[in-house]
Amino acid sequence: MRVFNHFTELESQVGQELGVSEWVTVDQDRINKFAECTGDLQWIHVDAERAAAGPFGTTIAHGFLTLSLLPVLTAKAYQINGGKMGINYGLEKVRFPSPVPVNSRVRATFVLKEYKQLPDNGVQLTVQATIEREGGDKPVCVAESVVRRY
Repeated sequence: MRVFNHFTELESQVGQELGVSEWVTVDQDRINKFAECTGDLQWIHVDAERAAAGPFGTTIAHGFLTLSLLPVLTAKAYQINGGKMGINYGLEKVRFPSPVPVNSRVRATFVLKEYKQLPDNGVQLTVQATIEREGGDKPVCVAESVVRRY
């Protein structure tokens, strides 16, 4: 895990990899809890029997579940100390090029795309997150996460 003592250290890291997370398993319990929380109970996510005969041969994680793993994957890849707080400001260019079958392990690689000074002594960071599935041939999610640090 990479550790930065303060967000100002990131200014020189534009275009550089900030870190790669550990692997996280996406099991059926996680998928079911996400389905309950969001109300997205589509059979490809929660009905193992029906999904076995479906296009993926098993249940798959919701795309938004995969996206929602960004905080835990970030915490396993790099850490920014100092400052008062960090806030999620939004997302850019989110895509789900490949599914996440149940019991897959995923990890993310984070690259700093932009460092922008804010007028209130904060910074806005745009970080490209590429989430891959172990053994997969293409990413399962690519997103630009925009965060503000103060």
